Amino acid sequence: MQKKLHIKKGDQVVVIAGNEKGKSGRVLEVNRDKMRVIVEGLNMLSVHSKASAANPDGGIVKKEGSIHISNLLHADPKDGQPCRIGRKVDETGKKVRYSKRSGEVIK
Repeated sequence: MQKKLHIKKGDQVVVIAGNEKGKSGRVLEVNRDKMRVIVEGLNMLSVHSKASAANPDGGIVKKEGSIHISNLLHADPKDGQPCRIGRKVDETGKKVRYSKRSGEVIK
C-alpha cells in the first residue's frame, strides 16, 4: 500500500530545503514510488541528448530534476507562504484539503 501524499500534480509548492530553498513553482509530476516531485522551473539539470527527429541537432538540453517530497510544502492560497495542509469534509459532504495557516481551501 502506498502512502497518502500531501502534494498532487498541479499544486503550488514552496521549497523549504536544499539549493532551491525559498523558490516556488507548480508541480508537474509526482513519483509515488520514490517519493519525489518534479517542480516547474526548479532544480534544472543539463541533460545530453542524442540527435532525433524531434531534436535534429541533439546537444545539451535543460530539464527539471526531481526534488524529494520532504523538501516541499504547499504555498498558502492567500499569500504564497509555506503552510501545512489538513483534510476536512465541507458543507456538501465532499473531502477537501485546506491550509492550516489561513483556513483557505486548496483546489
